[in-house]
Amino acid sequence: MDLIARLRAGLPGEAILTDPDVTGSYANDMASFCEAGTPAVVVLPRTVEQVQHVMRTATELRVPVVPQGARTGLSGAANASDGCIVLSLVKMDRIIEINPVDRIAVVEPGVVNAVLSRAVNEHGLYYPPDPSSWEQCSIGGNIGTASGGLCCVKYGVTAEYVLGLDVVLADGRLLSCGRRTAKGVAGYDLTRLFVGSEGSLGIVVRAVLALRPEPPQQLALAAEFPSTAAACDAVCEIMARGHAPSLLELMDRTSVRAVNAMAQMGLPETTEALLLAAFDTPDPAADLAAVGALCTAAGATQVVPAETAAESDLLLQARRLTLTALERVKSATMIDDVCVPRSRLAEMLDGTAAIADKYDLTIGVVAHAGDGNTHPTVCFDAADPDESRRARESFDAIMALGLRLGGTITGEHGVGVLKKEWLARELGPVGLELQRGIKDVFDPLGILNPGKLF
Repeated sequence: MDLIARLRAGLPGEAILTDPDVTGSYANDMASFCEAGTPAVVVLPRTVEQVQHVMRTATELRVPVVPQGARTGLSGAANASDGCIVLSLVKMDRIIEINPVDRIAVVEPGVVNAVLSRAVNEHGLYYPPDPSSWEQCSIGGNIGTASGGLCCVKYGVTAEYVLGLDVVLADGRLLSCGRRTAKGVAGYDLTRLFVGSEGSLGIVVRAVLALRPEPPQQLALAAEFPSTAAACDAVCEIMARGHAPSLLELMDRTSVRAVNAMAQMGLPETTEALLLAAFDTPDPAADLAAVGALCTAAGATQVVPAETAAESDLLLQARRLTLTALERVKSATMIDDVCVPRSRLAEMLDGTAAIADKYDLTIGVVAHAGDGNTHPTVCFDAADPDESRRARESFDAIMALGLRLGGTITGEHGVGVLKKEWLARELGPVGLELQRGIKDVFDPLGILNPGKLF
């Protein structure tokens, strides 16, 4: 029995896509410079049992499986391989439970981040992880890449909110790991192992997520600086003084100008760095005043606190528009995701500017400055072979700089295809050997998302 016939034995007809024009549209995520193959079939299951059938079929026929969510990823982790089953989980989009007493939500992997966030808000609760693509990205994808977001500086990344998982293993068995309780230390933490594994160890089909009480409405400020170094000094001082902002973001001059060009937001184009800080404390105005004073002492030329939630939202919208705005600078972009210790942030930004000069490229930088996570975005003309080459070389130079500064090649986007060569450099031979050993335990046939990570 061939692959399609075997799949049809356990799936409804509408769950199986074989038209090459349609399946080709599932070949890749949003990353540049990442190889993508041609899938044999795309499957869109709606139940756990259907996912199990797919994995049993794949194991029996030795067919690779590439799990996908909303495909908003930026590392090629969701890219198809030739002849694979693309297992798209977007139809598994139920919020199964929201429990205000236990402060948990139980969801399927296709639930969109923003949909979950709004649903729990109706119960006076809060799901903090908020990637910039939160209106499109799925919880399963967030778990697969251990996504972060603008609020990480105070609330942490996705990994801090995944309490338990149901996972379909490569051979079709269903594993339940983790817990619903506030505490639990029974055995190895397999749940945390799946978070950030990019679908290489199993297929997440259900997640138990921790929730928090909904915080007060945050207020934000914007501070202009004559240099990125001065802005980074302010970041270090804010954190050293014990402040707990709900957001601490930095936009460089290139990013500010790109947002202005696209949205006419009136951001100050004379600035070299724009620092955005927000607090969701009981008295955010007082916290903003204290942080504003620290920004002024660090060299800020202007500090503008928002007085209303609407003004704050406008400032934060400028930050969320950055990637879209930079995509308009040239025909293509490569988005880096290097995280360094906060104390080395200025060196990272200045070093990136030097790399842009060396390769004669436009590189805009935004950063989750409060946790040292930078997103240099290389803008280039994809039709120009020389410029494309320089873009790739500059991307690698930025990752090398991050490692030299004691950082990591990815803070929240994942490894995928784009950075697997660099993962080996960061882990070292012993770490790489052990991680490959873990992969072999969960996926002895190597059919789960092959070619990613290692």
